[in-house]
Amino acid sequence: MGFFSFFGRVLFSTIFILSAWQAFNEFGTDGGPAAKELAPKFSVLKDHLSSKLGFALPDVNPIHLAGTVIALKGLGGILFVLNSNIGALLLIFQLVLTTPLIYDFYNFSPDIPKFGVLLNDFLQQVALVGALFFFIGMKNSITKRGQVTKKKIHKTKTG
Repeated sequence: MGFFSFFGRVLFSTIFILSAWQAFNEFGTDGGPAAKELAPKFSVLKDHLSSKLGFALPDVNPIHLAGTVIALKGLGGILFVLNSNIGALLLIFQLVLTTPLIYDFYNFSPDIPKFGVLLNDFLQQVALVGALFFFIGMKNSITKRGQVTKKKIHKTKTG
């Protein structure tokens, strides 16, 4: 069972590690395609939140945002392989941060074909978050089960 658990974690984290590696290699001085894709979508989100909150949010450089996403994917993926809850939490944070920005199906009408593609990709990312929460829950339940102490049997003293 231990080998299959490790193998499953390796396969699962491969998505994140290889994605981080590709984005890192394309990063360059301008943040690469990741920063170019995140910049306009993050700007729209920032403007929307600023109007709802009533104050201006600080500017975030898309290059820093892309670098943070790469770091979260890479470090989270490696720690996840090593069976760490922290790795799973980093991956959850990365997915919660980027999924609504990248897969913005809510900006399109259901009649447009791009809506279906974005919605499908969005739901796949949500499923990954669910799998990570499942991992954390299972890991915590196994840890607690192993900590159950045996009840002491009290012997009566005779004589």
